[in-house]
Amino acid sequence: MAVTIKSEPEIARMREAGRLLAIMHEELEKEIKPGVSTWEIDRKGEEIIRGFGCVPNFLNYNGYPASICVSVNDEVVHGIPSKKRILKEGDIVSLDCGLIYDGYHSDAARTWVVGDTSEENKKLIEVTKQSFFEGIKYAKDGNHLHDISAAIENYVNGFGYGIVRDLTGHGIGRHLHEDPAIPNYKPIGKGILLKKGMTLAIEPMITLGTWRVKWMDDGWTVKTADGKCAAHYENTILITDGEPEILTLRNA
Repeated sequence: MAVTIKSEPEIARMREAGRLLAIMHEELEKEIKPGVSTWEIDRKGEEIIRGFGCVPNFLNYNGYPASICVSVNDEVVHGIPSKKRILKEGDIVSLDCGLIYDGYHSDAARTWVVGDTSEENKKLIEVTKQSFFEGIKYAKDGNHLHDISAAIENYVNGFGYGIVRDLTGHGIGRHLHEDPAIPNYKPIGKGILLKKGMTLAIEPMITLGTWRVKWMDDGWTVKTADGKCAAHYENTILITDGEPEILTLRNA
């Protein structure tokens, strides 16, 4: 699949898809508290998305059984919501989700604290979020894709955290996952030339320990190999002729 340049009408649809997803994340943050099941978070998220007249794009995507990926502590991504998984004080929980508005996708992730947690976990969440913003400083027309990757890696390395290598960001538009793949570390080569009109989902996944991960028997949940906590932060962005536009963050 070639990297697509979006037209103005397409960008308008993606802006609205992103705006609605940002609102949904703001609403789901209010649900993060001790005693809540991950299933309840998923139900609330789907209810909000359908209330917008949109479709949750994760539901049944390659067989994924829920609308919101809810990943707790050492779960990096793709945690499957369950009535039996109850959030408790001190947990950290990552919500990854998206929606389809008028045929166009948005995708974003946030990591939240359940009640209060350790300073170590708080710092991990803060650094993960900031690494996204360090990366998109280079998300400009005329730069190369791996300039973003290198900036994320350079920032995170300063804290000694692990950067998950088995999962990447991606292009997005009429499809949830489009070219190009966007690593959160600097691979060999420059990567493609960034051009105005490209829409990308940039999503650092950072760990307190090793970058290595393992897949669980459910076929979806990805955990850190050493059992240490992970954080995830993602937004859908638009490459412009100036600073990138963050589509899934209000008042960006």
